[in-house]
Amino acid sequence: MKILLMGNPNVGKSVIFSRLTGVRVVSSNYPGTTVSYTHGYMKLGGEQVEVIDVPGTYTLEPTCEAEEVARKMLDTGDIIINVVNATNLERNLYLTLQLLERKLPVIIALNMWDDARHHGIKIDIDRLSNILGVPIIPTVATTGEGIKDLAEHIPNAVLPSPTVHNRDELWAAVGNIVGQVQQVTHRHHTWRERLADASVNPFSGTIMAIIILGLTFLVVRFIGESLINYVLDPLFNHLWAPVLTRLSDIMGGTGFFHNIIVGKLIGGEIDFVQSFGLLSSGLYVPLGMVLPYIISFYLVLGLLEDTGYLPRLAILMDTIMHRVGLHGYAIIPTLLGFGCNVPAVMATRILESKRERFIAATLISIAVPCAALQAMIFGLVGAQGWQYVAIVFGTLFVVWIILGLILRLVVKGFTPELLIEIPPYRLPPLRASLQKLWMRTYGFLAEAVPIILGAILVINILYFLGVFQVIANFTAPVVTGVFGLPKEAVTAIIIGFLRKDVAVGMLAPLSLAPGQLVVGTVVLAMFFPCIATFVVLLKELGVVNMLKSAGIMIATALLVGGLLNLIL
Repeated sequence: MKILLMGNPNVGKSVIFSRLTGVRVVSSNYPGTTVSYTHGYMKLGGEQVEVIDVPGTYTLEPTCEAEEVARKMLDTGDIIINVVNATNLERNLYLTLQLLERKLPVIIALNMWDDARHHGIKIDIDRLSNILGVPIIPTVATTGEGIKDLAEHIPNAVLPSPTVHNRDELWAAVGNIVGQVQQVTHRHHTWRERLADASVNPFSGTIMAIIILGLTFLVVRFIGESLINYVLDPLFNHLWAPVLTRLSDIMGGTGFFHNIIVGKLIGGEIDFVQSFGLLSSGLYVPLGMVLPYIISFYLVLGLLEDTGYLPRLAILMDTIMHRVGLHGYAIIPTLLGFGCNVPAVMATRILESKRERFIAATLISIAVPCAALQAMIFGLVGAQGWQYVAIVFGTLFVVWIILGLILRLVVKGFTPELLIEIPPYRLPPLRASLQKLWMRTYGFLAEAVPIILGAILVINILYFLGVFQVIANFTAPVVTGVFGLPKEAVTAIIIGFLRKDVAVGMLAPLSLAPGQLVVGTVVLAMFFPCIATFVVLLKELGVVNMLKSAGIMIATALLVGGLLNLIL
């Protein structure tokens, strides 16, 4: 099926085209001419259909080569989307009436709807639709408003009853229609309209995004760390630790079952991070370390959604994210990863295709350090000088860009267009926001906690069987030869599979040079994700794609770690 986007020049046709098809499009010359047109693809009812951005024309009575091409392309299409400028209805309806005389289904995108409102132009859409006999969807191509509605109504395009008018009759009909459906009054922008316009403007929108995302990060960190320091740590240390200590005494303080259920004693005591028992680390990692960031981020995320800002951020980031095979909404799980990778990987569900989810989850796991890992980088590497911290984060950012570009080219699949509704700004309803927070938090508890507990059980068994010691011995030549690290760093890398921040901390006693510390930190950040993230990757991607993602992590960590070793 071919869908033709037709309209006067400068009515926003190309922007609507890019909204429908994304940025992966092809420009071609019409046969026998130098006039170019653009074509791409979109999904319509599960089918991939071709969309053609026809050269702009004022009439089907050609006065130039471009208009001649536009008229000829009518013979190749199956459906016409007629893009009409709502601020200049009289000028645009002449072509519309000509298109309605063709034997093709038509749907009208009444574009620049926001400008019409701002100019006090009121158009009775229902009456206009009844007069023309075809569906009409108001759109704002620059923000994406109405684009999803337009895409959903394409199958409802109507084959109008043909009528034959000469030029004078057409202009008379245009004047009559405009007189019936349009009213012009004077009005001023509201502050919400001004804010809405500013938030999608490339310049002012970027400044707003930097400020809002910075505040979001600070609020998420503040709420998450406050819950850990003042609520959950006291609960685990003062209430749960004595229970486990008593249970440890009953079980003799050591042994296979003790280590699985309670965990290993560190310095004669239970360490909720390092003991790695089902009732110690198995509960503390998801509830004491991850859950606070889940609550804080989903609270802020819900507020951004309910106020109407989040769709605007997605639109602002859409072109950038497409460069790495994603679309604008991928910024959400990416940002979430700076709090915790577990909810970030789970949040990739908002992306529509398996290709996008795979790319996003892989990039997050490799190049987006969680809050706990960031704290260790600042504390340990920062003590050597802030320039080394800059090298660590700069390397991760470059890897995110380059690896994203590579994955966009090699990962098969389709990146759908960004089709989202743009709601007006509004105050979020508290009750609805809290209900959304509870549903998301409950979803994490129900899905992630059992998986993490199961993974800890399996890892304890593998550790007891000596599998990890075999891995350590096998990888020692790589650690010393490729990364230039002492063989003792093997233990830290193995522990990094369990907790990256703890693993970075284990580099401290090794007396590494600043360059070695940078290499070790980057390798740990990019290597296998922590166990909680790893098991969620398994659930979200499936076994095959999880193994592919893990292979990419290993290869990238080896390559980047080796290059850093040579450079530093």
